[in-house]
Amino acid sequence: MNNDPINVLVIAPLMDELTQRLTQRFNCCFLYTQKNTDAYLCTVGASVKAVVTRGDIGLDASIMAGLPNLEIIVVFGVGTDGIDLVQARRRNIIVTVTSDILTGDVADLAMGLVLATSRQMVLQDRFARSGQWLLSAPTLGHKVSGKRMGILGLGKIGSAIARRARAFDMQVGYCDRPGIVHADYQRFENIYALAEFSDFLVLSLPGGGANPGTIDKRVFASLGADGTLINIARGSLVNEADLIDALRTGALRGAGLDVYEHEPHIPEAFFTMDNVVITPHIASGTKETRQAMADNVFDNLDSYFVRNVALTPAN
Repeated sequence: MNNDPINVLVIAPLMDELTQRLTQRFNCCFLYTQKNTDAYLCTVGASVKAVVTRGDIGLDASIMAGLPNLEIIVVFGVGTDGIDLVQARRRNIIVTVTSDILTGDVADLAMGLVLATSRQMVLQDRFARSGQWLLSAPTLGHKVSGKRMGILGLGKIGSAIARRARAFDMQVGYCDRPGIVHADYQRFENIYALAEFSDFLVLSLPGGGANPGTIDKRVFASLGADGTLINIARGSLVNEADLIDALRTGALRGAGLDVYEHEPHIPEAFFTMDNVVITPHIASGTKETRQAMADNVFDNLDSYFVRNVALTPAN
């Protein structure tokens, strides 16, 4: 291995342990600590060979353009919608993700949001803590077992969600790109047909420029007043104004949300809605999985610069 220092540009804060390991192994340049990022990139950009970023942050195309010797982009997460993959391929820049590591956790949270919304777990917790049970009976939630789940995007995470839904005796339908066929589940040719089928519509597809605001009032009208939206994918997929209106007017029964259009900012309207369960983008947020993701990020970089092999390329 070449003994010259390897400059790694870190775009956003990471786990402390991962940051320490990267700093010990590489010459790390922390972009997020700089007040004048343009001036900083003018200073270090030409020397940067690797970028470490997060799936929710990506890598701005203008920053990538200012890194002429960039060889690899390592993502803490599976989202690549914030990365110009066309430019990366044109420049032969490898992009890696923490593939298959967070699938189980994300699917678990999706199912948790299904249960939490239908059985009103947050509302019931608040009711029990308040002492109101001494004075009145709790409200009734809705069944999950035997209901119909529609999954938009039947990739690895979508398939894991489908398996969990089947364990609850749910009927599963899906909509995905042409050529994505799964014999065990009912396929629908468009999102509106899938929404009409569904009691729970689960979003499990990439965000990015191709899909902004895909889930709007037309989809909510198809899902209907007995339907619930579950989003563990990307906030940009949902027209949040249309969602708020549908929840306020009863056009939708409920929503379980882990992601938002302008994270970490969450629309305040959700804060007062009893038919919404919100979590702060924690789908992969378990100690075990985050540690495995951190190890994967480090191992991808180390393997690439030692053996010229990326362990988990995005494509």
